[in-house]
Order: sequence, then structure tokens, then C-alpha cells
Amino acid sequence: MAKTGVIYGINGPVVSLLGDSGFQMNEMVHVGQEKLVGEVIGLNSEKTTIQVYEETSGIKPGETVTGTGAPVSVTLAPGILSNIFDGIERPLSEIAKGSGYYISRGISVNSLDTDKKWDTHMVVKEGDRIMPGTIIAEVPETRAITHKVMAPPDAEGYVLTVVPDGRYTIEEPLLTLQLMDGTERTLTMTQKWPIRVARPSAKRFPAVKPLITGQRILDTMFPLAKGGTAAIPGGFGTGKTMTQHQVAKWSDADVIIYIGCGERGNEMTQVLEEFSELIDPKTGNPLMDRTTLIANTSNMPVAAREASLYSGLTLAEYYRDMGYHVAIMADSTSRWAEALRELSGRLEEMPAEEGFPAYLASRLSAFYERAGMMQNLNGTEGSVTIIGAVSPQGGDFSEPVTMNTKRFVRCFWGLDKSLAYARHFPAIHWLTSYSEYINDLSSWYMDNVDKRFVDDRNRLMALLVQESSLMEIVKLIGADVLPDDQKLVLEIAKVIRLGFLQQNAFHKDDTSVPLIKQFKMMEVILYLYKKSRSLVSMGMPVSVLKEENIFDKIISIKYDVPNDRLDMFDDYMKMIDDFYDRVVERNA
Repeated sequence: MAKTGVIYGINGPVVSLLGDSGFQMNEMVHVGQEKLVGEVIGLNSEKTTIQVYEETSGIKPGETVTGTGAPVSVTLAPGILSNIFDGIERPLSEIAKGSGYYISRGISVNSLDTDKKWDTHMVVKEGDRIMPGTIIAEVPETRAITHKVMAPPDAEGYVLTVVPDGRYTIEEPLLTLQLMDGTERTLTMTQKWPIRVARPSAKRFPAVKPLITGQRILDTMFPLAKGGTAAIPGGFGTGKTMTQHQVAKWSDADVIIYIGCGERGNEMTQVLEEFSELIDPKTGNPLMDRTTLIANTSNMPVAAREASLYSGLTLAEYYRDMGYHVAIMADSTSRWAEALRELSGRLEEMPAEEGFPAYLASRLSAFYERAGMMQNLNGTEGSVTIIGAVSPQGGDFSEPVTMNTKRFVRCFWGLDKSLAYARHFPAIHWLTSYSEYINDLSSWYMDNVDKRFVDDRNRLMALLVQESSLMEIVKLIGADVLPDDQKLVLEIAKVIRLGFLQQNAFHKDDTSVPLIKQFKMMEVILYLYKKSRSLVSMGMPVSVLKEENIFDKIISIKYDVPNDRLDMFDDYMKMIDDFYDRVVERNA
């Protein structure tokens, strides 16, 4: 018999019941006659507090709240990929059939299709020992991803019966298990998992492999490790969403979970349309074959926005358990924090800085801590990488969400308004950004790209820092008073900014660049600097060097050298040598 309670008070999405209703903390409940989905968030002997994931207008005191006896959970089974869900894993396509463009209140649909039959290949046989996480079957979920059906983390025993290979729904029994206590248990493709509980793993590994994105400023200057955490803070129009799109499309992650948390409806529509049309460059199949979208727009109920991050995170951990590398794009955690603030205000909790709840930092840390490169229970290795966009009001990086996020992420890609307005994309500023993974990943770059890779990267960074300090002088007294060696630094820094850091997402070769080409580009820029510096030391003015147009030719390498023609870099080295010889002869 399900436990029930009676509504006493309603304050927006927060509903309170008088007395001890017998519910558990975080239990999922159905509120009122329309059976709105809610979650128990506060309990004491006098009052039960519930947050409702749907619009509460029209509910009145005296209506009944019914418990389900289980926490708010997501359904884990084939059919997650290429699907679009709301914040509590209800498929928007199914909702649209019943309620049109807007989600009707109290609508109840299955998270996943329970009628579709999947081609199933069983990988266990009678008598096999099943441990938690053991892969029991394989299902080709999409053309890109094979879904590995696993035993739940609490299942251990021996297989009594197993079905033959064939076509089965996600709810049909696949095998019968005799548990260690002698009882029997039937396993299907489906698991339920509470969204606020991290899925178990055997071991956490340190960060040693980069998430390769094809974006030069990310891969070379501020790399992110697989299983790492990154934040992309930036004001309106600086390119947070587009940066995440590029990473989603070109990174070497196996599965992408894109969480649109409190974003504008038209922006989320653009994401849905673009992702549906994009072709995965690795497989040639639609990108949606390895992507799941969680759409929770700004006009959807605020409590569901708070839950959407946890729903997406749980789906990501599920695919990690299969041995896949998963990247989560959370756009944006600021809207999630605003949902926390609104709910906290409704609960009459003591506000902290800028009205955010005092537990903002602990909630952010708990979210980012669920990232990691793991050894799973079944012995496979997988990772969850979290890339969270932050939308500070007015682009102010000192506001609480950005500052607290900085404490828990090891990679910070700071977007700059002035770069975006100057059409320099990605608008990630090299002086406000940083990555703490550089030292962890340096041995990987040396072994897999080139021994000089990290050294070259550091030299480029040093030139950019030098340029910044010289520009302070230039702003005061002009560039003419600088000695030629410092003028040369400004010229080379310009080559680095325009030829290396700036990238064109609409150019077939420049939209994504392999690591070896990124290294070769650095080598050419630094070789040009070395030769030019020796000319300047001979007394050649920088104005003479600029007459040759050599700097513009090096800037255009990103367009002129196709990604599969790396042999052309030798021609550029020879061009720099010829340029050096010509200048020396002419001024001998």
C-alpha cells in the first residue's frame, strides 16, 4: 500500500505537508489529482517538504500526495542514444504526440520504448558466474555504439537459464540468476538508478590521456584530460555554446551527453536541429547516433532544471560502465545554480553571497567530482569528462558561480568579450585561461606526438605573455620607441594569435586539426622567430623583414596546408631559409 499525505501549503514549486507522512528523503511522489512528479527534499516530525518538477498552478491544499517508495531515478537500457529527453528523462517526442508543443502537466510516458525489439547477442551461458557489472548481452543500439547490457551492481550469482540470441524488448527476461543466498532473480535489459547517487566503480585512475578536440587553443595551450573537468565562462554572445558544439562534434569521446539546462528555447531548438543534421566525422553516421540531448529550457519548471544535470550525469556514468569515454556538455551551470537559488528562497533558507544558498559550493563540487577515468566493476576502463558552461551576469568572473566552479575544475577556458566582438573565435583568452593538466599530460604528448611538443607550447605561451606586457608600453608611448627585438616579439605574437589560436569552424581543414599538424605549425612559427631574431641581431630593422610578407604567409598556413599534406611544412621551412638568405644578401 503506497503511503500518502495531504497538501498543507504551496509556494511555487515547493509543496509542504503537515505531520510525518512516512515518506523517505529523495523519494519520488505524485502530487495532487494530476499526479505531478515531485521529490521529497525535507523531512521532520512536523512537516514534509516536496519540490515539484512541473507547474503547480491550480493545486490546492487538501489534495493528496502519493509516494512511490523509490527515489527519483532514470531508466537505463537501449534506446537512450539519439533520443531527446526533458530534465527527468521523459522523451520529448512521445510527450509531443500527447500534448503538442508544450509539456502537459501530469503527463506520464515511458522513458524508453518498451515495445521495440532489439537484436540481442547473449555473451553468458548457463552455469557462468555473474559478478556486479558483468556484461551479459550486447545490443547494437545505433550504428556507432554497441550497448552492453550489464548485471546490476547488486547482482551476484550463477546463471540458471539464459535465452537464445534473438530480438527482445527491454523488459523481457534475458536470464535467471541464482543469487549467493540461494534466491532466484530475473535480469532484463533495464536498470533503474537514482540520479543523485554515483554509480559504483572499482578504481579511479589519474589523468594521463588528453581529450583531443581538434581545437588548437584547447589541445595545445589548455588541454583537458579524459575524465577531467573544465569550465567555459563567458558573457552573452562570447561563444560558450558554439565552443561546446565544436568539442561535441570533433572530440575523440565515444558518447556525448548534451544538457541544455535553463537555456533559451530558441537556442535549444538550434542545438536540436544542428545535432540532427550533423554527420559524425569519425564514422560518417549522423552525430545523434552517439549523442543524447537533455532539453530543459528556461520556460520549463525550475525544479526539473535542478534535476537535469543529475539525470545527464547518471546516463553518462552508465555508458562509462560499458567501457566508453563519455563527454558531458552542461550548458549552463549558472542556470542550474539560479534554480538552486530560487528553490532555496522558497524554502526560506538563509541566503549567502548574491542570494545563492550556502551549499552552492558543495553542490558544485559533488557534480564535478563524479567525473573521472575509472576501472569499472566489469574490468573495462571508461571515463566521464565534464565541460560546464558558466554564464556570469555581465561577464563578471568574480561572481559566486564562476568563483566556486574555479575551485573544483582543473581546466578554465575563459571567454573574452573583446575577442568575440573582434570576431576572434574561439574567443578563449590565453591570459585568463589555464589548465592544470599540462604536467599530467606532458609525457603522453612526448610519447604520442613529439618530444618537443610541450616545450614548443611553453615558448608560444611565453611570447604571448611578453606581448601583453609590451602592449602596456605601446598604449602609453606608441610602438615606434620599442627596440627592434621587442617589435619582433609583437609581430610573432600576432602570427601566433591569428595563425594558431584563431580557428575557422567553417573551413574544411581548419575546423578540426590533428595534433601532429598543430605541432608542425608551432615548429614553423618558432623557426620563423629564430631566423628573424638572428636577422634583427645583425642590425636588420623589423620594417625590412615585414616587406617580404613572410609573416602573412605563415599566418595562412592553417588554410593553405591540408590536414593530410603535412609534407608541405618542409616547403615552409625552406621558404623561411630563403627569406633569411635574401634579406642577408640585400643588406650585405
